[in-house]
Amino acid sequence: MSKAQGRSGRGCSVIVGLILLVLAVVAVLIGRGTLSLPGIPGVPGVGSSAGGGGTVQVSGVIGSEKRGFFEDPRVQDVLAEHGFEVDVDTAGSRRIATDVDLNSYDFAFPSSAPAGQKIVSSVPNRGVNTPFHSPMAVATFTPILQILEREGVARQEAGHWFIDMERYIELARSETRWRDLGPEYPSPRTVQISSTDIRTSNSAAMYLSILAWVTRGGGVVTSDAQVREVIDAVSPLFVGQGYTESTSAGPFADYLAQGIGARPMVMVYAAQYLGEKMAENSRIRDDMALAYPDPTLNSTHMLVALTDDGAEVGRLLTTDPELQRLAAEHGFRPGDPSLFATALGDHGIAEPPTFLATVDPPVFDRLEELIEGVGAQYSSPAPPDDIEEDAP
Repeated sequence: MSKAQGRSGRGCSVIVGLILLVLAVVAVLIGRGTLSLPGIPGVPGVGSSAGGGGTVQVSGVIGSEKRGFFEDPRVQDVLAEHGFEVDVDTAGSRRIATDVDLNSYDFAFPSSAPAGQKIVSSVPNRGVNTPFHSPMAVATFTPILQILEREGVARQEAGHWFIDMERYIELARSETRWRDLGPEYPSPRTVQISSTDIRTSNSAAMYLSILAWVTRGGGVVTSDAQVREVIDAVSPLFVGQGYTESTSAGPFADYLAQGIGARPMVMVYAAQYLGEKMAENSRIRDDMALAYPDPTLNSTHMLVALTDDGAEVGRLLTTDPELQRLAAEHGFRPGDPSLFATALGDHGIAEPPTFLATVDPPVFDRLEELIEGVGAQYSSPAPPDDIEEDAP
């Protein structure tokens, strides 16, 4: 062998050794979760942001009412079994659809079909899933419902309470105070359902949709004239509430903590109330009650996938039996109604009403016109709705 050949062989050996050293270091870093490989959707451990344990880290922005579901360790364990670690931030659904920069997320999960459809029409996406839904409801108290029953506004059927929205609107517009209706609740407050801020939150927009339907005598708002009519009719029912919060979690938390004196009636997703009632160490007390507006509106929780990993998470939430069962335990209504009935029965809660009169919301652009019109009546700015991130 010539000297030149010897030197060449040693050089190749050094290069091969360096390559093997680099590969070893990379393997260690991947094992520790410090480094990740480019994403291969649906393949655990091989993802664009894979964390430790060989899972793909996926991020989403969701309505606040779903935070408890995503933070449930049981939900996290099932997702991990499929190779995903899901981190979520929360924001008002209207803000998710209009203001939030979605470029850093794998999925957006607002709380209504109009908000979801707006996202679909605005950004490139990988499809839509609707894992569950929840009707709008009123978290209230039995003494309040008994007062309203006496006024012909509330009724009880088969163990469930209902609020006649046409009669409620008449009572609320009259600016009647609770103390005027009897000694059971001698509050100087006017009779009014509390909601979130119409300018930021989906639950308030769904409440507005119900009011719009009833104000028009039944029918979705479709014209400029109808928009103006509804704005004039229902604005006092929002502006008259005083300060309102930006997401649905806030007023429901006040209802649970402060009781009848602060929040006698709160517009919520039925899932919030039922999920809390099924929770360990539930804060639902014996005098608390859930009532369904008549008519009400089904809020469809629509997951819009922004990446392939987001699409896979959406598919799992919709099709995995255990995730669907856990959604039911959090009060949401999955595709299989029997899962919801079973979850309620396991906690000694009566099955939901067999029939709810439901209405449809306006299309997103008409709903936006209604929101902007009512929002213009406020004298104060909208409450802050910064993205609320998960704690590290």
